Amino acid sequence: MDVDHEVSLLVEEIHRLGSRNADGKLSVKFGVLFQDDRCANLFEALVGTIRAAKRRKIITYSGELLLQGVHDNVDIILLQD
Repeated sequence: MDVDHEVSLLVEEIHRLGSRNADGKLSVKFGVLFQDDRCANLFEALVGTIRAAKRRKIITYSGELLLQGVHDNVDIILLQD
């Protein structure tokens, strides 16, 4: 699996599904990404891709682990446009 390619696809999906927050950065709720049909088909392991993007400082979110249902309202913020 090419992690860099997966992360770049994640950035594209954040652009597609996200909106600008008060700071002017693109933001999307974890639940929106997780429940999107296109994302479900695109990513084999969405949470793993999100964690890899956070380690690369491409995105940020509060907490360490994201779980569907529990963390649906967590904002995933794109740090680089």
